[in-house]
Amino acid sequence: MSKRKVESKKGEAKKAKQVELPPEFDESEDDDSNPIMASTDARSEASPPSFGGAYVNKQRVLVFCSRGVTARSRHLLEDIRKLLPHHKKEVKLDSKDDLRNVNEIAEIKTCNSALFFEARKRQDLYLWGSKTPHGPSAKFLVSNIHTMDELRLTGNCMLGSRPVLNFCRAFETAPHLKLLREVFVDLFGTPRGHPKSKPFIDRVMTFHVADEKIWVRNYQILDAADGDKRAEAAAERSGSEATSLVEVGPRFVLTPIRIFAGSFGGATLYTNPKYVSPNAQRAELRKAKGSKYEARKAAVAFRKEKEEILAPVPDELADTFA
Repeated sequence: MSKRKVESKKGEAKKAKQVELPPEFDESEDDDSNPIMASTDARSEASPPSFGGAYVNKQRVLVFCSRGVTARSRHLLEDIRKLLPHHKKEVKLDSKDDLRNVNEIAEIKTCNSALFFEARKRQDLYLWGSKTPHGPSAKFLVSNIHTMDELRLTGNCMLGSRPVLNFCRAFETAPHLKLLREVFVDLFGTPRGHPKSKPFIDRVMTFHVADEKIWVRNYQILDAADGDKRAEAAAERSGSEATSLVEVGPRFVLTPIRIFAGSFGGATLYTNPKYVSPNAQRAELRKAKGSKYEARKAAVAFRKEKEEILAPVPDELADTFA
């Protein structure tokens, strides 16, 4: 058979496969005039984009401290780094340096957020949370620190897993708490698809406001059933949930001091009127101890004076008939 005959047969087969479309499926018409095409476009716009595992939200947090931190503060720093797989390290910053140098360090490390632990007098610990390099930033006093090694709790979450950030209702009322909530989400929220993160959510990080302070806790999401069909069926019949929360650690309390418009400085957006510095608290304790000493000395002087007043008067005639 010649090549022309083969080509002619192929052309006839292609023509046979082509079918004329009805006018409602004509591609030359606009998509808005076609109800079927318009419905499919609306459905595609309404459906969320599928996640293909790409690292899109490239959030990186610079986590480091200043010189002079105590052992407890250093262990807290390491625990925070374990909870943030998207963190980057840096050597200790000299206490004499300007804090605005942290913005340059974050830029060198390609980080857009920073957690800086500042130690003072080897006993006070302050935490700076900032969105570098333009802000905002917030300064906190860290107290009631309990690390993972110290607590030895039964909770055990996967290293590098993504957390669920839980905020109490107080963060929806005050304007400064709303701002702090956004800062905490950027700092402690692990971005989806980060190379060092695990594609699992097995822990909850909670932020609660009480006594004008922010109490931070970390819990493991524990599935009591975990594949046990009998336990799952029993939980469904009883109407209770098969999951529970077990604390992992660390624990710490943040006292807001001031919120700045810039990164590590700038205009003041909020100041805590009820904040009392640790130096003022120690001064009050010293004054209380000094007042106790003064009261004790005054009591001794009063007792001596009273003894002198109540002392018996010597009798002149006592030795007359001796």
